[in-house]
Amino acid sequence: MASNAAELRDLTADDLAAKLKEAKEELFNLRFQNATGQLDNTARLRTVRKDIARIYTVIRERELGIIEEVQA
Repeated sequence: MASNAAELRDLTADDLAAKLKEAKEELFNLRFQNATGQLDNTARLRTVRKDIARIYTVIRERELGIIEEVQA
């Protein structure tokens, strides 16, 4: 997934919510795999966590009016 903030700012609120849900599900699955010893690429955990943080940042910027919301 690994999105940058500029790409995320171009998405609508619904798209951001969908990406957030998808990333959270992926993080859950990665954590489960890590706990059971099946995860080979542990760096993916960090990447997904950072993606989630980027999504939350863009959502918060819109709430504060720092950036304008994209219309569909």
